[in-house]
Amino acid sequence: MILVDDILQVHRFSINNYGGSHGVRDMGGLESAIGRPFQTFGGADLYLTIFEKAAALGESLIINHPFIDGNKRTGFLAMASLLEGEGFLLFATQENAYDFTIQISTGEIKFEQIADWLKQNTAAL
Repeated sequence: MILVDDILQVHRFSINNYGGSHGVRDMGGLESAIGRPFQTFGGADLYLTIFEKAAALGESLIINHPFIDGNKRTGFLAMASLLEGEGFLLFATQENAYDFTIQISTGEIKFEQIADWLKQNTAAL
């Protein structure tokens, strides 16, 4: 399970290292994004694989814009952190990561494509 503090730490890292403004714009949206990967229905996980869970987290953070600034960066880093915690290393050039997050934010790619991209761009640790 991911905690709000975990994502706030990722956001602080993003802003401190890449610039922008600190702060949460929508705590409810942040909590919703963090809870989405772990939703269940009838006791069964809605997102079965770690790639689906990471996609749900990243898509929600990027689209919901819970932060004042750095939502795409935080979303990408949160996906990478979740994957790493489960034994997968996400690899992408800065340009590929940028293009990927822009495609998510504009709706050009949807959930299934996000999960597929993550699976194709990871390696087991």
